[in-house]
Amino acid sequence: MTTQHTHIPATAAPCRSAGPPLDVVEWRRCRLREAGFPAPLARDLARQRVDLHALLELVDAGCPPELAARILSPLDGLDGLDGLDGLDASQVG
Repeated sequence: MTTQHTHIPATAAPCRSAGPPLDVVEWRRCRLREAGFPAPLARDLARQRVDLHALLELVDAGCPPELAARILSPLDGLDGLDGLDGLDASQVG
């Protein structure tokens, strides 16, 4: 079993709270900031249904945060394709 470590910039505050647990969105934002994501991007990603662990793995592997976010972002215009699971590629588009 391998352990992966997320790079934490020296200036980042740890995502820990002395009181009750942080809000989930705030915790996600904090983890993304610790991994080097710019504040606006971390804020936006924390609110979206994007795989946080996959984002962190990409950054750990050397992918720039902005590119990791783009790789895992949903494709535009595919919302109307629900229910096409039974079709092959020649029947779509």
